Amino acid sequence: MIDFILLNLSFYVGYVITNDSWYWEITPGHNLTHIILMNLVWYLSSHSCHLYTDVFTREAVPIFKSVLRSLFVYGLIMAFLQNNVLFLPYNYKTLVLSFAFFDFSLIGWKLIFLLQRRPHKNSLTQFRPVVIVGTGRNGLDLYHYLNNNTYLGYKVLGFFNHEGDGSRIKNNINVIGKVDECIEFVRRQNIDEIFCALPDEDFHHINKLMRDADRYLIRFKLVPDFKDHFKKNVMVQLYGHLPVLSPRMEPLESKGHQILKRGFDIIFSLFVIVFILSWIIPILGLFIKLESQGPVFFRQIRSGKNNKPFYCLKFRSMTVNKRANSLQATKNDRRITKIGKYLRKTSLDELPQFINVLMGNMSVVGPRPHMIKHTKEYSAIIDRFMIRHFLTPGITGWAQVTGLRGETKTHKDMEKRVEADIWYLENWSLLLDCKIIFMTVYNVFRGDKKAF
Repeated sequence: MIDFILLNLSFYVGYVITNDSWYWEITPGHNLTHIILMNLVWYLSSHSCHLYTDVFTREAVPIFKSVLRSLFVYGLIMAFLQNNVLFLPYNYKTLVLSFAFFDFSLIGWKLIFLLQRRPHKNSLTQFRPVVIVGTGRNGLDLYHYLNNNTYLGYKVLGFFNHEGDGSRIKNNINVIGKVDECIEFVRRQNIDEIFCALPDEDFHHINKLMRDADRYLIRFKLVPDFKDHFKKNVMVQLYGHLPVLSPRMEPLESKGHQILKRGFDIIFSLFVIVFILSWIIPILGLFIKLESQGPVFFRQIRSGKNNKPFYCLKFRSMTVNKRANSLQATKNDRRITKIGKYLRKTSLDELPQFINVLMGNMSVVGPRPHMIKHTKEYSAIIDRFMIRHFLTPGITGWAQVTGLRGETKTHKDMEKRVEADIWYLENWSLLLDCKIIFMTVYNVFRGDKKAF
């Protein structure tokens, strides 16, 4: 309803600007037929792009993708009608102005909606009851994953296995009964989905469950046992009849996506360099020089894409010291200057890295680059640490906006950061980059306890 109110309000705003009058007057270019057709076109566009599907449970990036697709389809259809439907002439200026106003107001409203939805997301989700067949490691991993990712909309009622109630105490889970009792239970409880996590060698029971599920219109989902080879997302490709599995999906392996991300980086970094760095470097440089001796910029060799080293630029926030390339900054670090403390708190010390972005050493969004020393240390003790180097390092990243920035006091801290970086690698999209940039700016103004 709010979307439709914004749509009609936008048309009125376009009319007011075009005619320089607040009073609505019916003309050949502005009449009730136009308004009705405009609303019908938006209804068609938004529903064809699934804008209103699962709005309370879907993640923010897919919702924004639907918003942009809907606006594109709506604009395309309206432009076609304006140019081709001769018996229904639109005022071209009104159409353009109303579309521009509708774009900004709709995107702004969706942003407000998502921010307001965030703390109430779980209570708005309509959970579908499901059962899991198999209490092995696969079944338990699936159970924990569904419980921890409530946006998927599943509520696990319990398990079925070959031993029945015998494993209830062992695994501290709700085992409803034996595998053979599963279909009867889900029919009685009106459950329409089963997850089967039985081991591959139990193919007889798997096939029987699948056939029975089909017979009674119950959706059957098989969880294959790849745990010995793959621990996370798996990409399946069919080479003829042969399934070929990759341990992860990497959207940025696509040349088109690489060009899109690089183009975004160039445009964004040029904007920052021309409109921000051009005047802020002399001002901050003067303060840095007045407080302590040394260069304005701090250059440090860090690990880049494919583990190739590069010089990362920052505003110098510490006094010149011999341990700058080996020791991370800590809270109340005596090496940090007064102006440096402010720069680090507001993340302004990172701004020169937009020069790195323009040069191609870094990206606006990506895993944060580490010192060479830390890369060698952590790659030896943390599993999958080097995977993050498939990507170009970034000024900000998914780990930084989800509370994993700053000093890594323990190996567990670094493991969590690596997990976040790999998640970003597997789920990259341009809208995700925009979301991370927005969250970064939001955190700068809000303040971050880990920024020191």
